[in-house]
Amino acid sequence: MSRILIVEDDPKIADLLLSAIEKYGYEGVRTRDFRLVLQEFEQVRPDLVLLDVNLPSYDGYYWCRQIRNVSTCPVLFISARDGEMDQIRALENGGDDYITKPFHSGIVLAKIHSHLRRAYGEYAAKRGELMLEKAGLTLYLERLELQYGQAAVSLTRKEADLTESLMERYPRVASREALLEKLWDPEAFVDENTLNVNIARVRKKFQELGLEDAVLTIRGSGYRLNPSWTEAKP
Repeated sequence: MSRILIVEDDPKIADLLLSAIEKYGYEGVRTRDFRLVLQEFEQVRPDLVLLDVNLPSYDGYYWCRQIRNVSTCPVLFISARDGEMDQIRALENGGDDYITKPFHSGIVLAKIHSHLRRAYGEYAAKRGELMLEKAGLTLYLERLELQYGQAAVSLTRKEADLTESLMERYPRVASREALLEKLWDPEAFVDENTLNVNIARVRKKFQELGLEDAVLTIRGSGYRLNPSWTEAKP
């Protein structure tokens, strides 16, 4: 059963969408805290998102960009804004479709079915799991796991984001500014100390894999992956 996250602050419209979705055999989940949309997304792990534009705290464009940092699942905007630029902004911020209010529930369901079929069904592009590999080290971005040889450790989303940056930038330095941007959180203050703490956690995960000194501090610049373990190979 496909799971659909409804990010709509109008209770009547949210109830209408939920009722229509469940009537046709989908599992619907409504967002309750509009300050924590991304956090709820990561907890629910939906197959598709119905996203309003006008929301408390941050608008739907913002939340779509946040979702795109962690997922490629279909995002369908539903909004009373019917301007051409609103629809362009929705698509440019990562949306897959745009439905204007008032809407006919049959249209919404047809679009949901179409996007799910394209994303996961018979029309879906065949692709492997998203991963990065460097010097025998493999980062599985979708399962949040880092693997070396037969050993594997689980990562938090932030640890995975930092590890991804270090691997992508190698042999270059990942700047502190770029890494801080990766950690940016609308609900929590992010500063240099936050980055230091999270880098320390990443280092610990490398150590759990038996990889010492895997992350070098480049004073005044940032951090660099140090795959020194390859030199130890016979």
